[in-house]
Amino acid sequence: MTSKRVYYMLLGLIGLLFLGLIGGAYGVNNLLQTKSDKLVSLKLQSQVLAAQQTELIKAKKQVAQYSELEKIAKIIVPQDKDQAEAVREITNLASDSGISQLSSITFPQSTLGGLTGTSKTNTSNSKLTQLTPVKGVSGGVYQLEITIQESNDTPVTYNQFVTFLGKLEQNRRTAQVSSITLQPDSQDPSKVAFTLIINEFIRP
Repeated sequence: MTSKRVYYMLLGLIGLLFLGLIGGAYGVNNLLQTKSDKLVSLKLQSQVLAAQQTELIKAKKQVAQYSELEKIAKIIVPQDKDQAEAVREITNLASDSGISQLSSITFPQSTLGGLTGTSKTNTSNSKLTQLTPVKGVSGGVYQLEITIQESNDTPVTYNQFVTFLGKLEQNRRTAQVSSITLQPDSQDPSKVAFTLIINEFIRP
């Protein structure tokens, strides 16, 4: 074997080694990139899991908090729209305020007569007829609008009206007065006729 051939063989070997080195570096770089991408993905998953765990802890605290509020709501908010009971309570409040008799207590027109379908559906709908959902409140809380009138034929003193209004706002059925209309008596300005629209809150 001549020295020239040995020289060319060495050159070929060096070339192969060089190509091998380049290929190895490329492979290592790809491996590192894959490992890096996997590490980033695992970090993101870890952050997502940590955030979910934090939200879960908050949710559990809220469930505990609002479950207590739900119990209170069940106690405070009536679970039926017993109109006769509502009328009795309003009449008693008026009597306690010195108002011997109210001219009228009216409720929205019922849609019960238009119900169709099975008795189960009718029973469910009958609980909700005349009711409207309370906006911004979850948990199936509804309101029933009640209109109370005292006509010009039987006006009451302003103090009696104010006392009656306060008692309505403290009552658990009639806790919200949404509209007040007053009309002074032409014969005695110290007396007034009135129309009140109140909301009875119900959780069927």
